[in-house]
Amino acid sequence: MKRWVIPFTPIQWVGIVAIVFSFCLVGCKADEPIRLGFMAGITGRSADIGMAARDAVLLAVEQCNAQGGLHGRQVTLIIKDNQQNVETAVEAVQALIDARIAAMIGPMSSAVAVAIVPYLNQSRVVAVGGTVTTQDLSGLDDYFMRVAVTTHEQASLIAQYLIRSDDVRRVAVAYDGGNRSFSKDWMENFKSPFTAGGGKILTAVEFKAGDRHSFSQITHGLLAVDPDGILIIANPMDSALLCQQIRKLNSSVKITLTNWAATQRLIELGGKAVEGVMVSIVFDWDSPDPAYQRFQKIYVDRYNRDPGFPGYYAYNAAQVVLTALKAQKPGQSLKDTILSIAEFGGLQGKISLDSYGDVKSSAASIRIIRNQQFVVLE
Repeated sequence: MKRWVIPFTPIQWVGIVAIVFSFCLVGCKADEPIRLGFMAGITGRSADIGMAARDAVLLAVEQCNAQGGLHGRQVTLIIKDNQQNVETAVEAVQALIDARIAAMIGPMSSAVAVAIVPYLNQSRVVAVGGTVTTQDLSGLDDYFMRVAVTTHEQASLIAQYLIRSDDVRRVAVAYDGGNRSFSKDWMENFKSPFTAGGGKILTAVEFKAGDRHSFSQITHGLLAVDPDGILIIANPMDSALLCQQIRKLNSSVKITLTNWAATQRLIELGGKAVEGVMVSIVFDWDSPDPAYQRFQKIYVDRYNRDPGFPGYYAYNAAQVVLTALKAQKPGQSLKDTILSIAEFGGLQGKISLDSYGDVKSSAASIRIIRNQQFVVLE
């Protein structure tokens, strides 16, 4: 019987084994899911914002996987709760980086974003923020990008409206110092056009959730200076509670809130106390855009609640990441891919990013709460 001998030397056999092993590794890697990170405060006083964002991103990932994933690979989402705490957020972003995520969606608050950007830059991991609006991160060549416009458009718009209305000239401010990057930025962007138009900031009271000052004490301090209006820069829960305290003592003073507070939870908690309250925001609850209508229906059917602005922005952020990962070329960084695409499909029109990854300006609108709805005022 003839025996067949393959004429390879020992060295050649080693090479063949190495090649086969490398193909196995490539095959295994190709089968691995693409890991994305998500970070937001999904517990605590702003939990409604974080949970709405989380569920919107889960929906975006699910839809991507249903369409075959990215280049044949499924996408998995690693979720981290930063508890609206900077120290917790730093630990969370480091854990996501260690998990070798391809990119991160979030965070949803300015203070957290400012804290984690150095870690993103060091690891060269891209994060696309949802509702981060602080100008502290504008115009920076970093690895943080965002789909929400800065506080400037929203704060200055409502300041100018109050001046034109001619019945609010003396304003007292209460602001959350726990999200100082947002709060101080919003207040400064409000103050500049307001004082230029003849308005005056009578007092600015800083508070933090859980501190020893009650909302009743804060309210007495705000009303003690006899203001025409009160500006509250806080999350939906604290804004609602402050409105309740104000209305117990004064039924006529004008109340203005920020885009941070504009969720359904504000209306649920505030009840009659938030009727007539004004807010400026770059988001249209009533948008006829087919993409938004489809998203809203799917979201409500799935989660039995409205996504509001947090779900809207988080879904847009997820689409930027998923679109860029699909378009990314071999050897091209995700950051360069996003900046080269520059324009992405959004739920209410195009998302246009500048050369720093900041979304270009969009028109804000002023809304007033009437019959538990955010109604366009201007």
